[in-house]
Amino acid sequence: MVEIVWLNSAKEDLKEIYEYIASDSIKYAKHQIYQIRDRTIILKTNPYSGKVVEEYDLETIREIVFNQYRIIYRIKSSNLIHIILIHHGARRFPRVPK
Repeated sequence: MVEIVWLNSAKEDLKEIYEYIASDSIKYAKHQIYQIRDRTIILKTNPYSGKVVEEYDLETIREIVFNQYRIIYRIKSSNLIHIILIHHGARRFPRVPK
């Protein structure tokens, strides 16, 4: 089974998403964060299930989509995935951290 590691950049994205939504509803903010995190569980058994991120066109940098969020991850090895960032589709796409 693949280990999933959330990089600090992705953790910070989750924090910002939570804070933004929590200004209206703490309950919904928690629910949204749980759903985003749960969406990545599929990667443990199927790391190539996401599509290649077209902005980078690298086989190892992929994304899965949940609602309006793009969950960007990097396949580091056959047993390790890094969640790099969580990107809201309405925002400008950032550079992927090294």
